[in-house]
Amino acid sequence: MKRARSRGRIRFAALLLFQFRVVVGGRSVARRRCELRMINLGSRDAKSALAKATKHGRAEHFSYRNVNGDPVYFEFVGVLDMIALGSECGPDEVWYDIIQLHKPMERRKQLVPPARRLAAFSSTRPNNRLKLTARGRPTVTAQRRSRATA
Repeated sequence: MKRARSRGRIRFAALLLFQFRVVVGGRSVARRRCELRMINLGSRDAKSALAKATKHGRAEHFSYRNVNGDPVYFEFVGVLDMIALGSECGPDEVWYDIIQLHKPMERRKQLVPPARRLAAFSSTRPNNRLKLTARGRPTVTAQRRSRATA
């Protein structure tokens, strides 16, 4: 396994939050579509890694006009979480979290979605909802729509 530190550098993963802000009639729409993006970076310490992640996020800003002619701004909101990927993390891992669940193996059919529901296998992404856990970390849960409204 490749070591996490290479020439004094540590691998980090950061979870970034972006928003699509639409302006209609001179006012920003309050309900906004957002993007969660995970990036990997190497840095000498957490402080400089945070600065790199923030710089990366700000560099991603862009704008365009939608089909109605309204301006849309893609904006970096901030870094939601960042972890050091230490020696316990393999070279092909990009994120990990230690959580506690009640009988996960026995409930795996409830917890693990079928492959067809994974975003990589779907032509349309589900309508996701961001929730914060008790520790303030974000979790995304898909809203299920009934067939009648789909």
